[in-house]
Amino acid sequence: MLLSIKTKLKINSSQEIIMSKHAGIARFTYNWGLATWNNLYNDGLKPNKYILKKFFNNHVKPEFTWIKEKGVCQKITQYAFDNLGDAFSRFLSGKGGYPNFKKKGHHDSFTIDASGKPIPIGGRSIKLPTIGWVKTYEDLPHTTCTKITISRTADSWFIAFTYEQTHEPTVKEYEVVGVDLGVKELATLSTGVVFSNPKHYKTNLEKLRRVSKKFSKKVKGSNNRQKSKIQLAKHHARVANLRKETLHQITTYLCKNHAKIVVEDLNVSGMLSNHKLAQVIADCGFHEFKRQLEYKAKKFGCEIIIANRWFPSSKTCSNCGHIQDMPLKERIYNCKSCGHLMDRDLNAAINLSRLASS
Repeated sequence: MLLSIKTKLKINSSQEIIMSKHAGIARFTYNWGLATWNNLYNDGLKPNKYILKKFFNNHVKPEFTWIKEKGVCQKITQYAFDNLGDAFSRFLSGKGGYPNFKKKGHHDSFTIDASGKPIPIGGRSIKLPTIGWVKTYEDLPHTTCTKITISRTADSWFIAFTYEQTHEPTVKEYEVVGVDLGVKELATLSTGVVFSNPKHYKTNLEKLRRVSKKFSKKVKGSNNRQKSKIQLAKHHARVANLRKETLHQITTYLCKNHAKIVVEDLNVSGMLSNHKLAQVIADCGFHEFKRQLEYKAKKFGCEIIIANRWFPSSKTCSNCGHIQDMPLKERIYNCKSCGHLMDRDLNAAINLSRLASS
């Protein structure tokens, strides 16, 4: 199976400059391709990434000598067109919106390879094609990869790559577990284990407002505004990392210790339309939770069962099967048929776990 790793780089000022150049060339190429694509389409033609790539290499690239500057990997323009083609594929298939032009400092990234040769990886240093040796803060597995994506978040640079690894089935403590996701408790398991919702965004909201207000008062184009912008970006990145860390802990525990995991197919986009709950729902990271479960299930050898979103897990009594309405404000399930009392989230998790044998 393929696994991916993203880790922070430990680089010096000269390395940061060369990476900024690579990101700038990738951004320029992507924006040129998008503008040309729009013009060709408006003229009644049907462009694609291969036509744009060929024209760019033959007629545009020779005019800009700074693209062929020494120390710059020439593969970044190729991957910029590939990313543009993927963006249009997602748009045409209804999986994403129309591609937008990239701005400097927003999601800066580029991809490089070694002209088809495998790139050796291992330890706390890696030799990047053209760029040279760079250090990392954590040990990398001893393996090889075909390409590497380098990105910037705030003032930090990261590398990401995929590599092949055999799956690692673990001994399971439980055969089946139902997982009820919620706002008050992030995840309630049918085994009785409860993972509370740390609400990282809400906890750090006051600081976010303070940093945002400070940034808005800086003079546009000034160095102080740039520093404040990086400070704001670092705060957002910290909150996002805390959220991901919480989800990693839960999903790893689930996949390592349970053979079958039953989760709900939540309509996240519909839930976000509720403006009273949108902020806290977005802070839960339900989509990221499902994404982590799917790839970790392959890694640790367990099965994921997705329950139908219309399955009345919260409305059904886990003792007698009676179905009744359950408003969100009611946290205890009090069955009107058999008198069974239970926490509503635990009751829902038990009902979900029974779907594994149905």
